Amino acid sequence: MGLKQNLHNLKEKYKGTKMAPAFNAIHTFLYLPNETTHGGTHIKAADDLKRTMNTVIMALVPCLIFGMFNAGYQHHVATGEVERAMSFFSGNFWNLDNLIIGLYKVLPLVIVSYGVGLAIEFVFAVIKGHEVEEGYLVTGMLVPLIVPVDLPLWMLAVAVAFGVVIGKEVFGGTGMNILNPALTIRAFLFFAYPTWMSGDKVWVHDAVNRVGQPDAISGETILGSLAQSQPLNYSVSDMFFGMIPGSVGETSTLLILLGALFLIFTKIGSWRIMLSSVIGALVMGFIFNMVVDAEIIGETSKFYGLMSLDFWKHLLIGGFAFGAVYMATDPVTAAQTNKGKWIYGFLIGFISIMIRVFNPAYPEGVMLAILLMNVFAPTIDHYVVQGNVKRRMKRLKAKTA
Repeated sequence: MGLKQNLHNLKEKYKGTKMAPAFNAIHTFLYLPNETTHGGTHIKAADDLKRTMNTVIMALVPCLIFGMFNAGYQHHVATGEVERAMSFFSGNFWNLDNLIIGLYKVLPLVIVSYGVGLAIEFVFAVIKGHEVEEGYLVTGMLVPLIVPVDLPLWMLAVAVAFGVVIGKEVFGGTGMNILNPALTIRAFLFFAYPTWMSGDKVWVHDAVNRVGQPDAISGETILGSLAQSQPLNYSVSDMFFGMIPGSVGETSTLLILLGALFLIFTKIGSWRIMLSSVIGALVMGFIFNMVVDAEIIGETSKFYGLMSLDFWKHLLIGGFAFGAVYMATDPVTAAQTNKGKWIYGFLIGFISIMIRVFNPAYPEGVMLAILLMNVFAPTIDHYVVQGNVKRRMKRLKAKTA
């Protein structure tokens, strides 16, 4: 008797009981469900929620694999065990030692994220008596990619529990939440455990353990250095390909760009939100560059480092590109109207760079910008719809006049 038949028998055995959603979830995760829709009008399509989530995960896998190599690479570079690679294809980056460290540090983050999050999803499904929703499949992959590599696992477990319960389940589950669950988890980590989410000792493996030692290493990100008006020590190619310290999956702009094209091609990610976010960031960065060129502020200003950075380089550093592609485009928490998406995305990009420059203590502003616009997305859509209604009413009155 095959696995599918055994799962089907378990489903039938526990049908109508509280444990039925758990067995149904396992069955539908591995196989197509046996049931079909009944009654009403339906549209036949090849996509469903599970396929949509799996497509996003496929777009994230390259960032995950690269993040594993980069975690080991940054550790070796910081400790002086290997020379910094002069180019992306030099060969120093893609070695087994880098991958081993990455697997050792990143895989536990993925396991804890999925283990805790899905366990809570199962518990709520059993309590409420509904099917287990696939929404956490993407959130579970996003969370390990947006946290420091050395984050303690128990902190991640607590944050995931908070994000799933408070950021999602209390609103009714998948499709009902008003805030992006992954960013809710990251926001909880930042405000509950700030020393593990910022500074120059959290972005490179083993940097924290070496504090106070003669060979103590620094793992400060580019944003952290620029916020202190320090010079930019990385080339454009390093920043574009992702050979820089940072969260696990957000360093490689190249892979994020390829992921964006994949999501746009599969019609899952909104190109309007992605493009307008980039435009908003470039506009805000260009305004800051004009302020510096006009010598309105001096080089001694605490804002000078990030404000004087070439406006287009803001797209290559920090988590902006990752947030614009994988977070801002969340179909549940983003604006729904086409015009609203342009406004929503532009404000995310604009506010992200504004926070990045004006808050040296927290130069990474994309998280707060997206969460803020999540709250205002329904308002944006409301006024867009009301504007359309008013224009149509005017046209109708003009025709009947």
